Amino acid sequence: MKEVLLGKTASELQEIALQAGLPAYAGKQLAQWIYQKRVTDFEAMTNLSKAARAALSARYEVGRTAPVEAFTSRDGTRKYLFPTRVPGKYIETVMIPQYEDASEGGLARATACVSSQIGCKMGCRFCMTGRGGFHGQLSAAEILSQLLGIDEAEQLTNAVFMGMGEPLDNWSEVSRALTVITADWGLGWSPKRVTLSTIGVLPVLPHFLDESHCHLAVSLHNPFPEERAALMPVQKGWPLQEVIRLLRKYDFTGQRRVSFEYTMFAGVNDSARHADALARLLRGIPCRINLIRFHAIPDSPLRTSSPETIAAFQARLQRAGITTTLRASRGEDILAACGLLAGKGLRKPDPEP
Repeated sequence: MKEVLLGKTASELQEIALQAGLPAYAGKQLAQWIYQKRVTDFEAMTNLSKAARAALSARYEVGRTAPVEAFTSRDGTRKYLFPTRVPGKYIETVMIPQYEDASEGGLARATACVSSQIGCKMGCRFCMTGRGGFHGQLSAAEILSQLLGIDEAEQLTNAVFMGMGEPLDNWSEVSRALTVITADWGLGWSPKRVTLSTIGVLPVLPHFLDESHCHLAVSLHNPFPEERAALMPVQKGWPLQEVIRLLRKYDFTGQRRVSFEYTMFAGVNDSARHADALARLLRGIPCRINLIRFHAIPDSPLRTSSPETIAAFQARLQRAGITTTLRASRGEDILAACGLLAGKGLRKPDPEP
């Protein structure tokens, strides 16, 4: 099996060039072809000799994966289904367009919601991805393919690691992908264009905060430990209060932002008691709370809060001095909204091997 170059760093590509008998500067040329010119075939790398291209293609492949299906929502959201190395298992990537003036169709932002794992280990009670179990880690190449392989790749303005999986549970590959995305020799994006969402993997979270300058989003969903544990079993291993204690050691007053995701469940976490506890928990942290309408999943007793309850909850937090927004629901009709990604697109699931 050939080694994949997508996901390699500039120094790694330089070493590969040297091993292939090429000059060191050929590593920079490889990076330019793969990440900036975005080619998928060595034959397109025209500033390399034919002999060099033959030597590289004998041992390596670019390794970019193409989606096998795409679906378009009524609201313009696009969902892509990508194959993985695990037979019969797929991941999903969502492209969310935001228009500066919808009447004129002027696209202001295009955000890719990227998956980091095939399934998820975390078992959150309100998420379809977790229901399907965990089937493997995505490689950096598979992560980057989601940004480079969709139709809107050239128009993307932002990326959020909020798709399938827990990014910090696959930190070695996610960190490699973040390096490529933000490096001058890679995609060259500002870290301000990238947000990573996590339930709070305490052993790894400091690595992300110290080694990356990308924005952070923390899945919170309930300020009370026992109640959060009923929704998110990881609370028992990595308590939210310890996550908050860690975050207080970092500066979020500059370029980097931290936000907290809060899905609204009727009668579960949407009372004034919850809003007040949430405000106390986050007091003093420069942050934003994103309220999310729960999207019902089969055989779940959870239901979304009413619009009136959500509005009252938001107002109470804002009176406490916490910036709070209600995230618009996008792509629900194609199962692309928060919590609905299951790696099956819109078709019938493949039979288990």
